[in-house]
Amino acid sequence: MSDFKELESISPYGKARSTVKGEPLSKEEIEKYNDFFKASLYLSLGMIYLRQNPLLKEPLKKEHLKARLLGHFGSAPGQIFTYMHFNRLIKKYDLDSIFISGPGHGAPAVLSQAYLEGTYSEVYPENSEDEEGMQKFFKQFSFPGGIGSHATPETPGSLHEGGELGYSISHAFGAVFDHPNLIALTMVGDGEAETGPLATSWHSTKFLNPITDGAVLPVLHLNGYKINNPTVLARIPHKELEYLFLGYGYQPYFVEGDDVESMHQAMAATLEHCVLEIRKFQKQARESGKAFRPLWPCIILRSPKGWTGPRKIDDKFLEGFWRAHQVPITDVHDKPEHLTILEKWMRSYEPERLFADGKIGPELKALCPTGTRRMSANPVANGGTIRKPLRMPDFRDYAIDVKKPAVTMEASMTNMSSFLRDIISHNPTSFRLFGPDETESNKLGRVYQAGKKVWMGEYFDEDEDGGNLAHAGRVMEILSEHTCEGWLEGYILSGRHGLLNSYEPFIHVIDSMVNQHCKWLEKCLEVEWRNKVASLNILLTAVVWRQDHNGFTHQDPGFLDVVANKSPEVVRIYLPPDGNCLLSVTDHCMRSANYVNVIVADKQEHLQYLSMEEAIIHCTKGIGIWPQFSTDRGEEPDLVMASCGDIPTHESLAAIDLLLQHFPELKIRCVNVVDLFKLISHDDHPHGLNDSEWVSIFTDNTPIIFNFHSYPWLVHRLAYKRPGSHNIHVRGYKEKGNIDTPLELAIRNQTDRFSLAIDAIDRIPALHNRGAAARESLRNDQLKARNEAFETGIDPPFLKNWTWPYTGLWKQQNNNNGN
Repeated sequence: MSDFKELESISPYGKARSTVKGEPLSKEEIEKYNDFFKASLYLSLGMIYLRQNPLLKEPLKKEHLKARLLGHFGSAPGQIFTYMHFNRLIKKYDLDSIFISGPGHGAPAVLSQAYLEGTYSEVYPENSEDEEGMQKFFKQFSFPGGIGSHATPETPGSLHEGGELGYSISHAFGAVFDHPNLIALTMVGDGEAETGPLATSWHSTKFLNPITDGAVLPVLHLNGYKINNPTVLARIPHKELEYLFLGYGYQPYFVEGDDVESMHQAMAATLEHCVLEIRKFQKQARESGKAFRPLWPCIILRSPKGWTGPRKIDDKFLEGFWRAHQVPITDVHDKPEHLTILEKWMRSYEPERLFADGKIGPELKALCPTGTRRMSANPVANGGTIRKPLRMPDFRDYAIDVKKPAVTMEASMTNMSSFLRDIISHNPTSFRLFGPDETESNKLGRVYQAGKKVWMGEYFDEDEDGGNLAHAGRVMEILSEHTCEGWLEGYILSGRHGLLNSYEPFIHVIDSMVNQHCKWLEKCLEVEWRNKVASLNILLTAVVWRQDHNGFTHQDPGFLDVVANKSPEVVRIYLPPDGNCLLSVTDHCMRSANYVNVIVADKQEHLQYLSMEEAIIHCTKGIGIWPQFSTDRGEEPDLVMASCGDIPTHESLAAIDLLLQHFPELKIRCVNVVDLFKLISHDDHPHGLNDSEWVSIFTDNTPIIFNFHSYPWLVHRLAYKRPGSHNIHVRGYKEKGNIDTPLELAIRNQTDRFSLAIDAIDRIPALHNRGAAARESLRNDQLKARNEAFETGIDPPFLKNWTWPYTGLWKQQNNNNGN
């Protein structure tokens, strides 16, 4: 080891400067690695530029080029350099490893390795290892009908696309949790390192157990530039970088320079040192049975952007500058002299020597691992191949006893936590619960009976008093929605199962992450060799209607709009109205694959409506008429009172009660929606009702008062094509809130029982005039309730504790049944 005083220059140029010293490679090996490096770089440039003449067997002409040049070369050399040197260690130590490419548009690096390792041609035989196959391999890249410039699902060995920057480290840690022999070699772009999610995800080592988990080997790639700017971490002194990573909990090892031969030795020695350190830590923990948190190794690789390219063109910097970030030479169609420079550059990689008829020779192929030890062929990166179904307890065993509808008060979430606890108990190495510091707050604390919160940091005596911390836990909590989501994505993409629970208002923090995962799943459906992975399950609680005490900042149910925008092939939204429905929906989501499932359920005590048998039927249908709260049996309804969500359902039923108190002769049909996508046309979503089914439930000529959990416009958007859609009058959150009581918050947004009943009176033609007195009475009662809330700070108890009455409709139903 050298003293860091030797590492003063932050330039990427010069002979290799490294923390770890050593020359593990022979001269012959260096020559082979240099040839492999050249072959890889040639493939990377070929993907960006060439449509024909793949081996440059004839002089390069404009017609050989793609008409539209797309792709990113800048980070490819450093990534390739790391990947190929790690292959030596995979072979030497029989490592189980995957490669995660963090830099944006990093596909040329990983695609070139998949092609050279032979995996690409195995998966896509038309891209064979010959001249014709190479020509097709080049043409498809960033080309219509081909593949993208990220490590998309079409890329063998990829579980991280990198379309949005910031998630490489969290995905990597998610993949190695409960994979004790796996090493995730993870390239972190220095532009990516500037993102908030990436900066926080370095702390994942505080949750990595060296006994039960694998390891992540991060390589921070300082190539100095983003699209048009320097990167922050590439322009600070070594000491500052060293202290930064020591503070994160890593031991950083530097490898810097551009002299290829000395860089081969430095990178080979450094990677091997890191692998041996990882193995040493794991051996110590596993043999002693005592988990601990070491300073895990990481590498800081400083190399020029666009390494090995021309340093200048027309006296303008290219290599080592931001101009090398994307297409290095952009005007080769218009400037013959630049086409000549490109040809000279590509020929410097000696394609005709290295690719005999389009295939590297056996001495270079021997540098690659074989079979599933190839990082491009590791089954972990196609997690569906190793996914096993969860061992599920019978959710019926956790049923809430509902003897009479809308009378029993229970905490649905607390009850469901027993079911979740036993899922964890039944699946001790393949299921984890993720969340940002809210498991207890979200009433899921019973899960700690099966698995506590993972914590590899320091412990205090008071942690024994309800801290629920453990080295070998099953609950993952860090106050970063980004990191939790990234862990969960990495965990399920590598073959396991999980659930993320979060406060509804702040799930927006990961809107774009969920977008990216949806896109990944949708694209996977088009890739035949991709096996289905477990669904990404998101449980939203602490919902808008019970964030009255936290105020306006905590009130936002709009995540549903975000999810509804995604492909109907991969998203599902469920709003169970009570505890038994929550159990049924949760069981369904846990068993599903290749979806993003969103479950919305409040964590407080609520009325319970359905027995377990009724809940299963209702959730299976996803939507249904509730006859126990309806008075239209066999007759045309005067009104359809619909609801979606636990709290809106409560207010909707209370509104029915109010209407029947004033107009006992009204024919009201009560409808409840669990599966939000039942509202959309079957032509647009597989769960949608056809029009005949829609009319049988909602009619096409009756006023519909629809009380909705989220923003009302979403229901209108989903149902706009429906017969009688002009009859739908949706009440939902209208961005009105404060420190309110629950009922006052509902009144502000017109989702309360009084507003619903008044709206019904206004919409039912027969009540327009004769309903005036009732309307006035309801308005008076609403104002009284609001004033009392302002005066006392709580809702009137007779409203707060409302249950479905034994008189009125109850009495009518009992009489109709002959009781």
